[in-house]
Amino acid sequence: MASKTVKTSDEILCEGELEKRSHSLFQVWKKKRCVLTADRLRLFSGKTSPAKELFFHSILKVDCVEHTSKYVYFTIVTNYYKEIDFRCTVESCWNAAITMALIEFQNRQALQEFRRCRYLRSASEPGDPSSPGRW
Repeated sequence: MASKTVKTSDEILCEGELEKRSHSLFQVWKKKRCVLTADRLRLFSGKTSPAKELFFHSILKVDCVEHTSKYVYFTIVTNYYKEIDFRCTVESCWNAAITMALIEFQNRQALQEFRRCRYLRSASEPGDPSSPGRW
């Protein structure tokens, strides 16, 4: 029998440094300490400030923009088409880790939706004693 491994939202998949581009006039790259879990990316600016969180349910996709010899530049696109630009060192592979975690999250959501629809459909079929149309 195959065992299932379910990642919890608190389990850390990846932790380290990532750079985020500011939306100010000069668009400076700011270093952030990041923590990737099964359902979100947390960005810490300093030791005392609270983390900003990008929940996967609000992320549409991760676009890889450019590879250089030193950095990988990528963009996280939200459901409202807001783009957030990041870069990481080639060795860190943050873009791949975020992409894989997002795909796993989206697959879990799709499976839950499929099961919910199948349950609702089977519950409403005639001949089912628990069907709402039965006496």
